[in-house]
Amino acid sequence: MPDLPVPADYDFMTTDKLRYGDTDRQAHVNNAVFATFLETGRVELLHDLASPVADAESSFVLARVVIDFRAEVLWPGTVEIGTKVSTIGRSSITLDQAVFQNGVCVAQGQSVVVLIDNSTRRSRPLSEDAVKRLQDLGTPRSRSL
Repeated sequence: MPDLPVPADYDFMTTDKLRYGDTDRQAHVNNAVFATFLETGRVELLHDLASPVADAESSFVLARVVIDFRAEVLWPGTVEIGTKVSTIGRSSITLDQAVFQNGVCVAQGQSVVVLIDNSTRRSRPLSEDAVKRLQDLGTPRSRSL
């Protein structure tokens, strides 16, 4: 198994509260909930009301998500979600993400989002301002899971 990341490896951190309803018959958080954790990290990074990446005429859609499970998550408590910009394409952004409980990596993920025009529903290029904002969030670098 590769070296697991630590929270300090990520440019942006957020938290999510675990809910009893997130658990399954094995008494741990169900694996489907991990996709929601990654969504929380993506949304809070990309939709910051003070400095949104997309303008009012566009939206991000999820094109790909990959999750590698590393350890179980137990209720009650919280998880921390780390997110960093991995690559910036013409209209897409690849985000490397990880989920931590008590500072221990419990999952790693990669999400690809594509900027679309709200009226045509087709991809559109990221604006220069959006690219600058993304570059300010961390140094883009190529990396795959």
